[in-house]
Amino acid sequence: MRSFIVRFISNKGAVAGLLILLVVLLLALSASFLYEESPWAMVATPLLKPFADPDYLLGTDMLGRDIGAGLAYGARVSLLISLISTLVAVFFGVLIGALAGFYGGWIDDVLMRFTEFFQTIPQLAMAIVLVAIFKPSIYSIVGAIALVSWPPVARLVRGEFMSLKQREFVQAAIVIGQKPMRIIFTQILPNAISPIIITASLMIATAILTESALSFLGLGDRNLMSWGFMIGASRTMLREAPWMSVMPGLAILFTVLAINLIGEGLNDAMNPQLHKRGT
Repeated sequence: MRSFIVRFISNKGAVAGLLILLVVLLLALSASFLYEESPWAMVATPLLKPFADPDYLLGTDMLGRDIGAGLAYGARVSLLISLISTLVAVFFGVLIGALAGFYGGWIDDVLMRFTEFFQTIPQLAMAIVLVAIFKPSIYSIVGAIALVSWPPVARLVRGEFMSLKQREFVQAAIVIGQKPMRIIFTQILPNAISPIIITASLMIATAILTESALSFLGLGDRNLMSWGFMIGASRTMLREAPWMSVMPGLAILFTVLAINLIGEGLNDAMNPQLHKRGT
């Protein structure tokens, strides 16, 4: 564990990404304390420029809503949706990939054809259709993002299981009579956890982008303020008030960049030999 932390800290990009993500996370957690008013409340004169009023440092939108409050509450929504949808996607991806990789044969064929069906449809297009069919809400958004995100995890886990099940320790577990489920969850899965964690970290960034795109198109939860909604609502005011789009856009940019940098740092820390060969 200590060597892992040392390798991770040695990656300056990963440390910078972690600091940025911590700031975003702190902003999301403290949104209710920093901004007592609802992000939907009209609290000031419309179209206040950033830093023009000390009470509203990031300015206001065309309805007089505080952009700072929108960013804080939007961070909460983006992180919550991306984290939950990624956990759900990883769970189903690991389950399907593990069964396909361990058992092989017709089980592998059926599960992989099922996986390929989802991969043939563009992720964003499928997410839009699913959210449009069901009433746009935080539940339908989480379900849609999870449903389009699990196939890459399944294929990754399948490949890892097909490789690891040939190892001596797995063969020894089979010989002594351990049950398949025990072998999967206690012998193989712990040895395949590194690439799963790295992939999951990158999936969180993709989920933030997907949720922002859905909200931009008007398919977000109408009861929750989000970064994508803020950009979509202000797209007609780009010339008069560009800060309304720039602020949430920068929030998405820096958050996604931070998560990708952390993912790269995790990859270097968990696969030091691969990193050395790459350099």
